[in-house]
Amino acid sequence: MNKYSTIKRSFLAAFPYTIPILAGFLFLGITYGIYMNVSGFSFIYPMLTSMVVFAGSAEFILVNMLLGVFDPVQTFLMILMINARHLFYGISLLEKYAGTGIKKLYLIFGMCDESFSVNCSVDVPEDADKGWFMFFVTLLNHTYWVTGATLGGIFGSFISFNTEGLDFVMTAMFVVIFLEQLLKEKNHISSASGIILSVISLLIFGPDKFIIPAMVMIFALLMLLKKPLEKGGAAV
Repeated sequence: MNKYSTIKRSFLAAFPYTIPILAGFLFLGITYGIYMNVSGFSFIYPMLTSMVVFAGSAEFILVNMLLGVFDPVQTFLMILMINARHLFYGISLLEKYAGTGIKKLYLIFGMCDESFSVNCSVDVPEDADKGWFMFFVTLLNHTYWVTGATLGGIFGSFISFNTEGLDFVMTAMFVVIFLEQLLKEKNHISSASGIILSVISLLIFGPDKFIIPAMVMIFALLMLLKKPLEKGGAAV
C-alpha cells in the first residue's frame, strides 16, 4: 500500500467520527462569528482568532478583553486557567502521539476536547495510519470551527433581529457541561466546592475580578482533595 493510499484511507476513516462534531462546531462557530460582528469586529477577527487561538470558550471571553483595557497578564492567567485541563490532556497523550513525526506539532496545537475524546477512544483501523488518522481528526474539527466562525462573521452584518444576549450562549454551554459533570459524580464534593468558592470569590473581589481567584482556589482545593475524591469515586 503506497503512502498516498494510506493517507486517503486515514482521512476516510477519521471523517465519520467528526460528523457529530461538525454540527456542534458549525453552530457554535457561527454564533461566535455573529457575536464578534455585532460587537464591532469584521469577519477577519473571528476567522483569525478561530485559526490561531482555537479555544471556543477562550475566544468568546476574548471579545470583551479586546474591547476593554489592555491587560496581558490578566488575559494570560485567565486563558491559562480556563484551558488548564489541556495540561492533563497533553500528559495522557504523550505515548499516543509518539512516532507521529512532524504531525505531532499540529496535533499539540489543534487539540481540543472533542479531538482528544475521539483520538483517545477510537481504535484506528488496521488499513489506516495512526498518525494521519489523529491528524485528520484534529484538522477536520479545526476546519469546522474556523468555517463556522468565518461564516458567522460574514453574515453577522446581515442579521436584522435583536442579538442582545447572544453572548449568553457560552454561559449556557458551561451550565450544560457543569450539569453533565454533576450527573456523572458519585458524590458532589467537587461541584459543591466550586460553587461555594466561586460565591466567596464573587463577594470578596466583585463581579469583574472574581473568576481568576475563584479558579485558583478551586484548583488548589481539588489538588488537596485529589486522593480522597479518587477514593470516593468522584470526578476531579
